[in-house]
Amino acid sequence: MAHAATLEIRQLSKQYEVEGAPLKVLDDISLTITPGEFVSIVGSSGCGKSTLLRLIVGLEADYRGEVLIDGNRIVGTSLDRGIVFQEHRLFPWLTVQQNIALGLLNAGLGAAQKRKEVQAHIELVGLKGFESAYPHQLSGSMSQRVAIARALVNRPEILLLDEPFGALDAMTRAHLQQELHRIWQAEGITMILVTHDVEEAVYLGDKVVVMEPRPGRIRRIVPVARAHPRNRLDLAFTHVKEEVLREFAGAPALETPPQLPPDTTGGLPAGLRFAY
Repeated sequence: MAHAATLEIRQLSKQYEVEGAPLKVLDDISLTITPGEFVSIVGSSGCGKSTLLRLIVGLEADYRGEVLIDGNRIVGTSLDRGIVFQEHRLFPWLTVQQNIALGLLNAGLGAAQKRKEVQAHIELVGLKGFESAYPHQLSGSMSQRVAIARALVNRPEILLLDEPFGALDAMTRAHLQQELHRIWQAEGITMILVTHDVEEAVYLGDKVVVMEPRPGRIRRIVPVARAHPRNRLDLAFTHVKEEVLREFAGAPALETPPQLPPDTTGGLPAGLRFAY
């Protein structure tokens, strides 16, 4: 099991230059993510969600403030941070096994250990038997599983997910959300998910960071105090989702939040948990 990292973002601001004028995309972002936590980030287009992930993964260094992992400032990309994008970005001429093995190119492991790690992660994402398949032989959801396995095979401390299920149909998306939850629990690492889907954010996140745009700021952090696995049909789940949607809409917070009933429907059959 990988070591889970603490991520600290302190007064982070980021701007680009557009046609000779500064364009601020992030403004005074401060956020702490504890080891093994699953954090969802939601917000409308243009609020800087993806830019924030790029700074965490180390793809950009020109910013104000601090981005720290276990107290150390992030400098460039590193094997301790994996990322999965909306497009799976698999190499079409490589098999499932070979695509995942790319994640170990810079790892200090012998050939036998690399094969062992690749096979373990093929099984982790439920693709045993598809080792020799090519991307064109896979469904969209299977291709995303390969991308997740490739990002995890290095045993990173943090996995960043940028709208990983955005291109999938609703039922497939809900099933992969369950699978991602299972993988998160199995790996025990810190995960940060960027999504436009509020239900997805509440289903997976220990807390939901709601951002507002132009420039991107944190409007509110909504805790999701519900046990895993969550039931989408539970009234308490719906209450939290509506609370996040209120923030999305810019509505004022309720003076007295509703008292959430206990989760009494967690025993629904697994097949019904994502039928909502």
